[in-house]
Amino acid sequence: MTGTTHPTCRHCGADLEMTLVDLGLSPLANSYVDPAKADKPDPVYPLHARVCTECWLVQVDDVVPAEEIFSTDYAYFSSFSDSWLAHCRDYVEKMVDRFDLGPDDLVIEIASNDGYLLQYFVEKGIPVLGIEPSGNVAATAQERGVRTLVDYFGEALARKVAAVEKPPALIASANVLAHVPDINDFVAGIATLLTGDAVYTVEFPHLLNLIKSVQFDTIYHEHYSYLSLLAVETIFAKAGLRVFDVEELPTHGGSLRVYACLEGASHPEGPGLAKVRADEAAAQFDRPEGYMNFTTQVEALRDGLLAFLRETKARGDTVAAYGAAAKGNTLLNYAGIGPDLISYCVDRNPAKQNTLLPGSHIPVHGVEALREAPPDYVLILPWNIRDEVIGQLSDLKVRFVTAVPEVRIS
Repeated sequence: MTGTTHPTCRHCGADLEMTLVDLGLSPLANSYVDPAKADKPDPVYPLHARVCTECWLVQVDDVVPAEEIFSTDYAYFSSFSDSWLAHCRDYVEKMVDRFDLGPDDLVIEIASNDGYLLQYFVEKGIPVLGIEPSGNVAATAQERGVRTLVDYFGEALARKVAAVEKPPALIASANVLAHVPDINDFVAGIATLLTGDAVYTVEFPHLLNLIKSVQFDTIYHEHYSYLSLLAVETIFAKAGLRVFDVEELPTHGGSLRVYACLEGASHPEGPGLAKVRADEAAAQFDRPEGYMNFTTQVEALRDGLLAFLRETKARGDTVAAYGAAAKGNTLLNYAGIGPDLISYCVDRNPAKQNTLLPGSHIPVHGVEALREAPPDYVLILPWNIRDEVIGQLSDLKVRFVTAVPEVRIS
């Protein structure tokens, strides 16, 4: 903190004087509650997203230690989404082909979770190393034959890895850059591990889509940063990295896959780079105007969802939620929605079943609960996999609802 009342930017240190949206007090989005502790209030923390008007990094206030979020029993397992696994298999095929990877190369993934991605490199006989801070999901990866180091990644760990492993040909990370409190240390670690023409690919939800489609529910404490290409290029350049290509992806409501290398590497600039730079320039991401009026849109979305839920309750209809997703918990807590409006939630992940959602205390069951006592409506909280969920539940005579960017019923 500086002498002002504003926190400072986690990249450049400038005062954060501009608000993107203030979502009030919220519990940790992945801290599911033991029903035996239902009478105890959940710890809550400020959830306030701000814009750095120097480097344009959007970020939430740093109010929760990482150790409280990514604990030994972190509940998120990547392998429970079929569409995500298909995306990962496609990524592996593409990287092997584009960079001619083979059994003499090493692929490192940071935040390798349960081995969901690296397992496909293993299938091809390409050596891998996963780096994953949560012990329980790392154990699942090891069972899949994915060699995994349980630790937090940063410059110090990168030096240790570089001392004992061959230089990687490819470093990958998906949806982790937003999760690191010290983004400069993380990126410095990448620069430490890269040599020659080795490549780093990183995927993250694109801030452009968050703002355009009012995806405010993707804001939660473990997402420290909300990334644009503009901010990422700035942060990478300071660490000696150069972005040479970008792909736009449909995952997580619209993501970017950024390809980076050392400043002096030989990779030519790909066509995706100019296109995304131009899109962000058109959205005025390099000036305050690009970030104004978001709060008004968020409030309208909240009010629309509450109106729908209150109308259904008044008619005597029931609503259940699908997917005990972190984004759903942000939405439910911001809107003040509890079991009076949503009877229960279902999830495919056994680690989340027989718990209560943080804050709202809506009970979580297995998916079979939808068939045992079908509701009138199913609110799909992870709206980014809407079509996949509707396909899985096509035998149910229910109506499906998503709330982002507005209430949509089918």
